[in-house]
Amino acid sequence: MTQSLADMRRDYTRDGLAEAQAPGEPFALFHQWFADAVNTEQLPVEANAMTLATVDADGRPHCRVLLLKALDAHGFTFFTNYESAKGQHLAANPFAAMTFFWPALERQVRIEGRVEKVSAKESDDYYQVRPLGSRLGAWASPQSRVIADRTELEDMVKATQARFSDTQPHCPEHWGGYRLLPERIEFWQGRASRLHDRLNYRLVDGQWVRERLAP
Repeated sequence: MTQSLADMRRDYTRDGLAEAQAPGEPFALFHQWFADAVNTEQLPVEANAMTLATVDADGRPHCRVLLLKALDAHGFTFFTNYESAKGQHLAANPFAAMTFFWPALERQVRIEGRVEKVSAKESDDYYQVRPLGSRLGAWASPQSRVIADRTELEDMVKATQARFSDTQPHCPEHWGGYRLLPERIEFWQGRASRLHDRLNYRLVDGQWVRERLAP
């Protein structure tokens, strides 16, 4: 390595986050921050990219990057193969955590809560607006399973294309959405000297409690 990891640092000076800027519930603030991320040109196109953490049946954590595909007053929705590794984790332990990081804005949002499957209609509605290649891929790929090589995957795609050559693919039963129902949402704004602003929302008896956390 050409540079010591211990010497790699960046001071955050762009903005602050005061209680006066934060509403009593977290969804309005998330919508505002997400809109800021979408409208910030320096950010990647996929401002909805997030890290999703799940825990398997043995208590081991796993992380991967996914895309948020829906957000409403109930929670945060993403889609995947129900038979994938993350699907198996959620079947065994239906809790997860999400992290959004928008470096150009020096902001991070952490979300934790219970996860449930969305309705079959919600899954089908989203499936039908996906590009054809993605719809076929949901059928073709045995997600998270070991395959011999790229050729095997390409052969499975060709077989799926042939299967649906005369009809549009419908949403597979093994594919669909999950909604994370938040119980905790933390908004992190980078500040100078690592004295960051952290406003945390906790759901207590159906009401959001806002509190400041030490950096």
